[in-house]
Amino acid sequence: MHTASIWQGTAGETVFPPLQGRVAADVAIIGGGITGVTLAMLLAEAGRSVVLVEARRIGEGSTGNSTGNLYEVLSEQLYTIGERWDRSVMGEVADSRREAMALVERVAGRLGDCGFSRCPLYLYATAPAQIEVVEKEYEAALQLGLAARLEEGATPVPSLRALILDNQAQIHPLAYVQRLAQQIASPQCRIFEQSPAVAIDEKMHSVHTAQGSIRARDIVLATHTPKGIYLVQAEMVPRREYGIGLRLASGNYPDGIFWGMGDYRHSVRSLRAGNDHYLILVGEDHKTGQHDAADAFARLEGFARRKFDVGTVDFRWSAQHYHPADGLPYIGASHGSEVHIATGFGTNGLTWGTLAATVIADRILGRDNRWAHLYRANRLLPMKAAKGALEENLSVAKSFIRDYTTRPQTALDGIPVGGGALVEVDGQKLAVHRDESGTLSALSPVCTHMKCMVHWNGAERTWDCPCHGSRFDVEGRVIEGPALAPLARKPLPE
Repeated sequence: MHTASIWQGTAGETVFPPLQGRVAADVAIIGGGITGVTLAMLLAEAGRSVVLVEARRIGEGSTGNSTGNLYEVLSEQLYTIGERWDRSVMGEVADSRREAMALVERVAGRLGDCGFSRCPLYLYATAPAQIEVVEKEYEAALQLGLAARLEEGATPVPSLRALILDNQAQIHPLAYVQRLAQQIASPQCRIFEQSPAVAIDEKMHSVHTAQGSIRARDIVLATHTPKGIYLVQAEMVPRREYGIGLRLASGNYPDGIFWGMGDYRHSVRSLRAGNDHYLILVGEDHKTGQHDAADAFARLEGFARRKFDVGTVDFRWSAQHYHPADGLPYIGASHGSEVHIATGFGTNGLTWGTLAATVIADRILGRDNRWAHLYRANRLLPMKAAKGALEENLSVAKSFIRDYTTRPQTALDGIPVGGGALVEVDGQKLAVHRDESGTLSALSPVCTHMKCMVHWNGAERTWDCPCHGSRFDVEGRVIEGPALAPLARKPLPE
C-alpha cells in the first residue's frame, strides 16, 4: 500500500543541501517541523546564529502528517485538565494555545497563501454515553469565557449534541513550514535537509550527522520525541493515528473542524487545493507497534463510505503522537540535561509546537516566559502523572517480556512478497523482509533505543518499536522516534 499524506500531495518541495563538514552556531536545532522552523525564525530575528538539520525534507515528519487544525482546546478535551489540575491551569492552557494560534496567523499573513483561515470547531456525540463529555467541555468553555454554544444537527454525520467553538483555525501545515523555512534561510539561519542526527554529545555541545557536525552553545531536540534516552519517555505513550483524503461523488464538503465521539472517534475537515476539493478523515488510534495498520485503514475507509458518498480515496497516511502522563507537554530542559526538548504534544501538535518554540526561544535568549514553568520538562508531579506513567511502563515491560520469550511462528518461506516478519533462524531471531523481486534481507529485530523488539507494519512497510515508538524502514534506517542508530544488518543462511 502506498502511503502519502494529503499535505505532501498538495504542497511543493524544499531543496536544502545536506550538512557536510563542520559548522558552528549559537544554536543547533534538530528537526524541521513546525517546532524547529518556528524556533529558528524567532532566534534568527533576535540575532542568534542558527543551524537546523532535518532528517528528510522540511515538514515531512509529524507536521506534514497532521490534521492541519489549530485550536484553543485539546483533542482529549480541555475539561480533563481542570479535573486533573485545576481551573487556573485549564485557563492557562487555553490562553497559551490562543497565543500560539495568533503567532501562526501573523506569520501566515506574512508568508502569503498557506491555507490559514478561521473556522468553528464542533465536538459532537453520536452515542448517549458521550453527551456528558460534550456538556462538560461546554461548561469548561463557558468558565473560561470562550465563544461556545450547544446545537443539534450541525454536524456532517448525525449527532445527538454538538458543542461549537468559534474562532479556531486551519492551515496547510506543510506549505506553512516550507514557506517559512524558505523565507528565513540565510547565512544567519542555515538549514540542511537529508541530514539525520546520528550522535549528540551534550558535554561537547555537538551534534553529528553522517557527513558533518555542529558545535553550538545550545542544542534543541525539536523531533517530536527527544532523540536518545530521556526520563520523559517513560511517561509518554506513543500512538499512531490514520488519515485518508478523499473526493466526494456528491454532497457538500463541511467547513470547520469536526470531532465525532461515540462508537467511533474521528476528526473530519475539508481542504481546497487549487481546483480540487477533498474531505479528510482521521482516526483509528492505536499503540505504536501493537496495531494492524492495514486493518485501521480499512476501518477508516469503511466509516467514510457508510457516512459519505465517496468517489475516490486519493491519499492514505498515518502519524505518530506521544501522550503525556499528566496531560501537559514537556518543554525546556529535561531531567539532568541542558539540551532543550519539546514533546508530549498528543494530537495537538501544531499549536503545542508553535508554543514550544516561543518558550524555548525565550529560555535561550534569557527572557521570562509566562508559560515556561507550567510546561517545564523537568517537572516531577507523581500524583498527576502516576496512572499514565504506570500504564506506559507496564505496557513496555509486557511487550519486552513477550517478544523475548515468545518464539516467532512465521517461517522464511511464509513471508509474502513485499512483506516482513520476525523469524527464528538457527536459534536467532531476525527481522526479515521480502522485496518485490522475492529477495530476502534480514535485520536485527532489537531496537537500538532501549532494546525492545520491533514489529512489522505491513501497510507502511516499516519496523515499529512498541516500547517508545522508534520506527525503521526496510533497510533498517531510522524513520522517527528516539532511536539514533539504524537496525543492524544480519546475514541469512544460503
